[in-house]
Amino acid sequence: MSFVHLHCHTHYSLLDGANEVHRLVERAVELKMPALAITDHGNMFGVLEFYKACKQAGIKPLIGMEAYMAPGSRNEKKSGGRGGSQAAYHLVLLAKNTTGYQNLMKLSSIAYLEGFYYKPRIDREVLQQYKEGLIVLSACMKGEVFTLLANEDWKGARRVVDEYREMFGEDYYLEIQNHRIPEEAGYEKVYRLARDMGVPVVATNDVHYLLREHYESHDILLCLQSGKSLNDPNRLRYNTPELYLKSADEMYEVFRDRADVLERTLEVAEKVDLEIELGKPLLPRYALPPEFQSLSL
Repeated sequence: MSFVHLHCHTHYSLLDGANEVHRLVERAVELKMPALAITDHGNMFGVLEFYKACKQAGIKPLIGMEAYMAPGSRNEKKSGGRGGSQAAYHLVLLAKNTTGYQNLMKLSSIAYLEGFYYKPRIDREVLQQYKEGLIVLSACMKGEVFTLLANEDWKGARRVVDEYREMFGEDYYLEIQNHRIPEEAGYEKVYRLARDMGVPVVATNDVHYLLREHYESHDILLCLQSGKSLNDPNRLRYNTPELYLKSADEMYEVFRDRADVLERTLEVAEKVDLEIELGKPLLPRYALPPEFQSLSL
């Protein structure tokens, strides 16, 4: 059985992910995973730590982030999208090669410097500009495709899939999850859309903590993030203990009738060919103004 986790948060998903990088990698090794992804919320803070830990442990690091996509322009500091209340959709980006890694860094910087509105956001414009070398997954229930389908906007969902497929071709995947919560029944619509449009589907687990028994500790972490108490009925909570790093056997149990969506994760991992050069200073070169170029120092 083949499966690779393509959607994982570390403690660099601030006050949301609870995985220390080295422990996450150690657990992946225990589970005999051939590769592992890092996809923190809107940032790449933990990428080098993760890359070095994976290399030392002998598993393939998949470098990415779960980007926040503005519903319109990143320059518009307002909500929009379906119902007008969406500040950002989620989209998983993975670096396929060195160019993709460089483009990820560029997109992450733009998200903070230009698109920040509650979250560091990018938009279709800059994603089009820095698309080379990226693999894209449609993300969780907060992804744009799932949101549109949940609201029965099939036309809108088809339009979004067409846009991303035009940008990324065979490197665009629809993503499904199953954490045993009622809302995820909507993923059946994603399967239907994928069949109708001929788009490949991959299954992920939205990994936020290491072991199942860490659920309550993570729930407290969410309270710290939102400034709420455990007794607040209206606070943010995930209502499932399934957001941990599952074994391949556990994932096949969850998706027992859809083994193809698990095996396809290995296809995604095999597409990645990235080596990050470490230990060498990388200093920018600045061109001198013309009037100073003839001067010698």
